[in-house]
Amino acid sequence: MQPAPPTDASPAIVRLDTWFLTPPGQYVRQWEQARLDALVEDAFGFVAVQAGLAGFHTLRANRIPFQLCVAADAPEELRAVPRPAWHGLVAGSAEAMPLATQSVDLLVLPHALEYAQDPHAVLREAERVLVPEGRLIIAGFNPWSLWGARHRLGRADWLPQGGQFIGLHRLKDWLKLLSFELDRGHFGCYALPVASPTWLRRSSVLDKAGDRWWPVAGAVYLVSAIKRTHGTRLIGPAWKKRRRRASARAQVALNRRPSSSSHGFPHE
Repeated sequence: MQPAPPTDASPAIVRLDTWFLTPPGQYVRQWEQARLDALVEDAFGFVAVQAGLAGFHTLRANRIPFQLCVAADAPEELRAVPRPAWHGLVAGSAEAMPLATQSVDLLVLPHALEYAQDPHAVLREAERVLVPEGRLIIAGFNPWSLWGARHRLGRADWLPQGGQFIGLHRLKDWLKLLSFELDRGHFGCYALPVASPTWLRRSSVLDKAGDRWWPVAGAVYLVSAIKRTHGTRLIGPAWKKRRRRASARAQVALNRRPSSSSHGFPHE
């Protein structure tokens, strides 16, 4: 009798954390960290949140004053790894974040979408917690890359197990349905899918060629999107409206001239 599959999403996240300690994982992490630093540095607000991978600080280049991480407990082998100094570390999942509605200005999902039991629920939760015009950044593995092909056809353990790798076109459709508007994106990591640190380093020369000749074949991608709320407009204080209306009435009174029939008096 086969054992029942686990119902908790945390084992997949554990395997993802562990994979980032391998040579391919370190290669991907370095590329993602550099691109994330550029994506988050111009995001402003009061609250920034990273969902998953508490050992990696995707918000380190951001200047938002309060930075929070929502993540499951780390596996035993990662407990000795120094963690970033978060302002708050909350146990939870990206599918049900313990955050108030419209309370987050910047949300980063580093591979949390593809390692959730219900990726649609993750995006709905992201739409719920983000303020209007808030920014969402997603990191994912590209299923149509050489790395994705090796994972599907050659070595099932090449990339972290338990993930539902989502193509960029599908992700764009999901985001559009939730009124997210894409503003930036990157493909990266074109090195050959090899586990040897030496060969990874040698084949990393393909990164520049990949960006130029086959950008959609990168092993990973980053997507930045803005939450758009249609049919809303900013409203100023009521006293400003009253002042504008009074000024308009005074201007009309000054410009008005009496007609020849007004009170029986002709124009002067």
